[in-house]
Amino acid sequence: MSKAGKKQEYFEKLKSYLEEFNSIFIVNVDNVGSNQMHEIRKALRGDAKILMGKNTMVRRAIRILQAENPDYEKLMPSVRGNVGFVFTNSDLKTIRDKVLTNRVKAPAKAGAMAPIDVYIPAGNTGMEPGKTSFFQALGVPTKIARGTIEIINDVHLIKKDVRVGASEAALLNMLNISPFTYGLTVVQVYDQGTVFHPSVLDIEEDALIGHFVAGIKNIAAISLQIGYPTVASVPHSIINSYKNLLAVSVATEYTFPGSEKIKAYLADPSAFAVAAPVAAATTSAAKVEEKVEEKEESDDDMGFGLFD
Repeated sequence: MSKAGKKQEYFEKLKSYLEEFNSIFIVNVDNVGSNQMHEIRKALRGDAKILMGKNTMVRRAIRILQAENPDYEKLMPSVRGNVGFVFTNSDLKTIRDKVLTNRVKAPAKAGAMAPIDVYIPAGNTGMEPGKTSFFQALGVPTKIARGTIEIINDVHLIKKDVRVGASEAALLNMLNISPFTYGLTVVQVYDQGTVFHPSVLDIEEDALIGHFVAGIKNIAAISLQIGYPTVASVPHSIINSYKNLLAVSVATEYTFPGSEKIKAYLADPSAFAVAAPVAAATTSAAKVEEKVEEKEESDDDMGFGLFD
């Protein structure tokens, strides 16, 4: 197939995926090999599609498709570096976990950016004393024990987000330490026209509801303070107005069904104080009587005399 034909085929595939799927993960594929990518595709089979391509080709295709859906422009800032796309209609958190789960161990390579801090553990290395100078050059404290080199203390050899030096990489390889794991990493998430950071997927539903309720409370408080009615403040305004109406009824001779009980209580509080204990005493007396009856029934000789 010609170069132009391949570009047209890629454009058609990208267009069909954008039309078929509502959500897209923009993923970084640095240090991900072909075999590992194959395993990731297998894990996502039936739930998602992976599409790779040159950034220039992707940008050109997105610019053309923007005429049909302007929201595609939001993908443009993320199309940089070594990235790909994972298209899905399934649960975003589930697909994100599948994407991140498939990782493989890899040795440290000189010049690579360290994704994590790397420590060398204390202990016997099994290496001959002739290589002591190599450890000393990197500031690793050692001693000779039973004819081999032993590292005295744990050593912070490489810091996160710092390039790995040739000496550090060589030492880790000699110690058979593969400190890094590589796999797809999610850069951004596109969901039905909205772009957000993948950390948003870790927010629990209870936390979202809590933030939402707090926002409603703030809106209601501001609306009540400035006297501007909103959906959040109207129920509070109605309740406050009803309280004011009760207060007016209590302070005047005007009475309505809702205030009758309050006025009756204010007129004779003792009637309400006595009514509750009387009812409780009646209930208690009834329970005691039931227990006495049950006891009498249990003591019955069931029709047999002592000498029958």
